Amino acid sequence: MATTVRKPEAQRSETATAAIRPPVTLRLRPAIDLTPDLLLDLSRLNPELRFELTAEGELIVMSPSGWESGHQNAGITALLWLWADRDGTGAVSDSSTLFELPNKAVRSSDAAWVTNARLAAIPTEQRRKQLPLCPDFVIELRSPTDRLPALQDKMREYMDNGARLGWLIDPDHKRVYVYHPEIPVQQLDNPETLSADPVLTGFVLDLRKVW
Repeated sequence: MATTVRKPEAQRSETATAAIRPPVTLRLRPAIDLTPDLLLDLSRLNPELRFELTAEGELIVMSPSGWESGHQNAGITALLWLWADRDGTGAVSDSSTLFELPNKAVRSSDAAWVTNARLAAIPTEQRRKQLPLCPDFVIELRSPTDRLPALQDKMREYMDNGARLGWLIDPDHKRVYVYHPEIPVQQLDNPETLSADPVLTGFVLDLRKVW
């Protein structure tokens, strides 16, 4: 009987790949009513995972992203941050930030922007936790394990809860879905750039750096 011996490097690669799994949704109510503060505590206790809470009280558990998705997301967030630093009218957050939406869902986007005026209305102590608002602008970057319908539902939820602009970026298909409140979704195939005007005046994302 033939025996296959895997090199340690190959074993480590397979283990790392197996650790990147699709999100899992856990139904908690009525057994457990998870509050936003408890969700934040859960996130701090399990920094290797990402958690979200739906408006129905379901817990969504997500594994870390792979290197390629993480690299793409870091670049997008950095470009948004550089623009916001020059513009001065708002602030940027990354994928680890939680937002408590008006419908009581607690979500995190891969990148988000909120105006300074809205941030100023939130007490400093609360800003150290999840923000009780929906971002003005959100970006979701689809990873290989993400289901497109679930992300599309999430983008519509942002729009329904006060976001003024949203981009769902699908790198594998070089496709972008642009969301505005009360306007049909716009699908762009293989665009070179994306403009956020007039919500974020002057912010243009060069997608050639993402693809």
